[in-house]
Amino acid sequence: MQSSCGEIRPFTPFFRCVLNRFTILAVAALLFSSAAQAQIVSNTAPESLSAPTDPVLSLLLEKGMITEDEAAKTQAQADALRTNMAAQYFAENNKWKISKNIKDMELYGDVRLRYEDREESTPNLGASKGKIDLYRFRYSVRLGLRGEAFDDFYYGVRLETSANPRSTWVTFGTGSPDPFGKSQSAINFGQAYLGWRPTSWFDFTAGKMPNPLYTSSMVWSPSINPEGLAEHLKYTVGDIDFFGNFAQFLYQDENPLYASPNLGFGTFGQAGDNIFQIAWQGGLNYHITTNISAKVGATIYQYFGLKQTSANNSGLSPYFGDPYIGEGAYTGPSSANPYLGASGFGTSWNLPGNESLNYPNNQVGLDHLLVLEIPFEFNVKYRHLNFRAFGDFAYNLDGRARANAAAQGYNNYLANQITPATIKGFSPQTSDVKAYQFGLAVGNEDSLGLANGTTVKKHAWEVRSYWQHVEQYSLDPNLLDLDFNAGAENLEGIYAAVAYGFSDNVMATVRYGHARRINNLLGTGGTGTDIPQINPIKSYDLLQADLTFKF
Repeated sequence: MQSSCGEIRPFTPFFRCVLNRFTILAVAALLFSSAAQAQIVSNTAPESLSAPTDPVLSLLLEKGMITEDEAAKTQAQADALRTNMAAQYFAENNKWKISKNIKDMELYGDVRLRYEDREESTPNLGASKGKIDLYRFRYSVRLGLRGEAFDDFYYGVRLETSANPRSTWVTFGTGSPDPFGKSQSAINFGQAYLGWRPTSWFDFTAGKMPNPLYTSSMVWSPSINPEGLAEHLKYTVGDIDFFGNFAQFLYQDENPLYASPNLGFGTFGQAGDNIFQIAWQGGLNYHITTNISAKVGATIYQYFGLKQTSANNSGLSPYFGDPYIGEGAYTGPSSANPYLGASGFGTSWNLPGNESLNYPNNQVGLDHLLVLEIPFEFNVKYRHLNFRAFGDFAYNLDGRARANAAAQGYNNYLANQITPATIKGFSPQTSDVKAYQFGLAVGNEDSLGLANGTTVKKHAWEVRSYWQHVEQYSLDPNLLDLDFNAGAENLEGIYAAVAYGFSDNVMATVRYGHARRINNLLGTGGTGTDIPQINPIKSYDLLQADLTFKF
């Protein structure tokens, strides 16, 4: 008579075989019972659900009651049981509930600490020369969630310190009225967007989004998250990736677009349009070899909805529709504004057609801006080093008209002083309509971007430097970076940075910048919020030392 244990004779081997089988079943049941009981009584993390090789199995193996294969199979079954029960436990008991419609979610952000030394000086003209120094300890926090939903949708939200769209930095010690106050520590939504990517070559984004354009810090502050719609196209032909980015940004909401007189919007009421910035971009990324690539883009920026103030329409603050002038408050020696270099910050100007908020001359106007931007880069990987030559060139195609309007606006300012001005205006500087940046970055493998905070890796390092030149009528003054060149036009100078990654999360960066005025006939237009009291700026120096935790 045969059985699964072989012949019955002799009795002892048959008994041992049956006993072995019952032993394996008993051990499996014991392990199942232990795992189940552990799940019932334990509220600890997954480490408590894991166990080393079971001592009962080890003992049975030593006594020869089971084979190694049988022990391994039983142990594998027990481990699988624990794993399945752990997954079920967390699915049923996890307090962090995520909608089933969410495919994945990433928590990301950074905490940054900074020491900063910033100095601006005025032109030398007798007693009117001067400077302002800032020595500050600052911090910045950004915390976001992003990911993908089903049906090809994606999403993102991010919280940030500071309400300034061009900076997330807050200065220690500025809370009021008490020491260590929190009045400057508000949290704001920096990003809130939804997107749809139905194919690999097209996606669409709506909301307050990361900048969708290929650009540089010369044209756009890296902290700005524009609002509106954006479409992205990408198509690959051989070694070339062609791309197109198109954006329709709501630059400024001017509602109510119409209000009748005497309804709270002035004697003449209000009539205006929302202001839109439209961007058209095309470009390519050419993978020349495995280790060499080149990227270039071309963008046209247009503005719609601008309306200039008039006697019958006071316009809407801060007067984007009125001519950009870019000059300081200076009206000449022995006049009401005798200090060359004083911007007049805190004083508005209400001359119809040339109105301005917080400055006597308009610093924000978008008139006659039709900007062509051409950013580019050339990348080389050599052994364990990465090199990047990069730059940007911009030209205001309507800059001549912008310069003419600025000169006329400044003449109007001088002509309407209660105490007569003692200087004359300047002739239109119609050639000051371009901007450019050229630089080089060097780092070890996969470290480029470390100095900008876009990546971090243990033992990564990067050295980056560039020269930048921004003329008075070349760019949108409201988008300029507030750090290098102080958010002002008519300045040129050098920037350098060194960064090192202490770990995959922690990095240190040191930056230095020096800039000077380009055209001494003109001011340095813009609304830099750090030192708004100086215009024109003769020279500008910046030193920053950052410690960043990125996750």
